[in-house]
Amino acid sequence: MNQVQATPALDLKGIARSYVQANQELRIFDNLNLTVYPGEIVGLVGQSGSGKSSLLHIAGLLERPTAGQVLISGQECDGLSDRARTRIRRIGIGFVYQFHHLLPEFSALENVEIPQLIAGSTASEARTRATELLERLGLGPRMTHRPAELSGGEQQRVAIARALANRPLLLLADEPTGNLDPKTAEHVHSEFLHLIRDEGLAALVATHNLELAQSMHRMVHLEDGHLVE
Repeated sequence: MNQVQATPALDLKGIARSYVQANQELRIFDNLNLTVYPGEIVGLVGQSGSGKSSLLHIAGLLERPTAGQVLISGQECDGLSDRARTRIRRIGIGFVYQFHHLLPEFSALENVEIPQLIAGSTASEARTRATELLERLGLGPRMTHRPAELSGGEQQRVAIARALANRPLLLLADEPTGNLDPKTAEHVHSEFLHLIRDEGLAALVATHNLELAQSMHRMVHLEDGHLVE
């Protein structure tokens, strides 16, 4: 990967975020800069309450920053309408959360197909892609099972497959293994990173686990509103 020539998948420039609480301004971060290139996996660490989730929400166009610019694959997003931002999220950004948020009435396969159908894929294309991802995550024999019939680790792997289904430019993950026991978390994390590398995605992964973060290409620490490599 040539980072000099590559367009960043995510470029945060001078990001500030503050809230007004009891007539006082609460500053979460100020003048924060971060660039993530295609094929790069960046670990985001910091104490609870440091603003990791807020930063991911801004990067994923779920929140607007108080100041600064968010660029997704070179496109400046802050001046876009909510509808345009939703479109970029739908086709350009994948999300994985600590809790899987799978649709309980649908099978693992259907949970991975649905985002593709919403984005305009044909039923055949969605089925092929969903099957490929679930098999690569070791869930081939479990594809027809509903979430309640799957273990916690299996549910989270389905959530990972769903996040990757539309071949996003950028993957954002918020404590993706934080709800699993240590052994399962390590196994799912290994599969998660392996699949991201295979897909060649840019990824920003928030985690409290320093050991897991150190297995990524680089790690940034959010502390007192600033990022430190």
